[in-house]
Amino acid sequence: MIDFYYHPTPNGWKISIMLEECGLPYNVVPVVLGNGDQHKPEFLEISPNGRIPAIVDRAPADGGAPVSIFESGAILLYLAEKSGRFLPSDLRGRYDVTQWLMWQMGGLGPMLGQHGHFKLYAPEKVPYAVTRYEREARRLYGVLDTALEKTGRFIAGDYGIADMACFPWIMTHKKQGLTLDDFPNVKRWFAEVRARPQVQRGLALLKEARKPLDEDGRRVMFGLTRDGQFTPEVK
Repeated sequence: MIDFYYHPTPNGWKISIMLEECGLPYNVVPVVLGNGDQHKPEFLEISPNGRIPAIVDRAPADGGAPVSIFESGAILLYLAEKSGRFLPSDLRGRYDVTQWLMWQMGGLGPMLGQHGHFKLYAPEKVPYAVTRYEREARRLYGVLDTALEKTGRFIAGDYGIADMACFPWIMTHKKQGLTLDDFPNVKRWFAEVRARPQVQRGLALLKEARKPLDEDGRRVMFGLTRDGQFTPEVK
C-alpha cells in the first residue's frame, strides 16, 4: 500500500493520475495547504521541502522498510519503475521521456507557477514580473507544441510520465490567460489526455478540497504576515 500525501494542485494531480494509470493501491492522506499542514513536523519528515505531493511506499520492491519520496518528478520515476509502466526500458526511449520530465520540472511548472502567482495572487501587481513570466509561459507552450507536432501524438511518442507531468500544468491555461487555439498541437494532445478515464479519476480525487484560498489561507500558503509582507522565516 502507498500512502499518498496530496492536495488537488497541478503537482498533486501528476501523482493522482499516475496512481490511477498504474492501478497501484493507495491511501490518500489529505494535506490542507491553507491550514498549513505542509509545515507540520510529521509531514516535513517525509517532505523536507514542505511541499506536496509525497508518498510512502509500505511495500517496496526490495522488501525492506517503507520508502518515502518527495518531489513529483522523483515520485513519477519511482512509480514507473515499481509498476513497470509508462517509462521505456530501452536507453533512447527512457532518456527521451526523462529529458521531457526534467523540462517540466525545471521549466514548465516553475515558470507557470510564477506567472500564476504574479498574475493572480500577488498582493501588488508588478507589470514587469507579469510580462516576463507570461512571455516565458508562451515560449514554453511553443516548445511543447513543436515537440507534439513532431511526434504526432504524445510528448515522447508513447503515452508516459512526461505527459502526466505536463498535462496538469496545461490544465491551468484559462486561469493563466492563455488559449490553446494558439497552440494547435497542444490543444489536440490536451483533449486526448483529458479524455482518458484514469486521468478523469485522478483529477476528481478530493475535488471538493480545491477552492479559492481566503486571506488567512493565502497568508499561510505564501508565508505572509497580516499586512501582506513576507515573514522573516517560514517554519
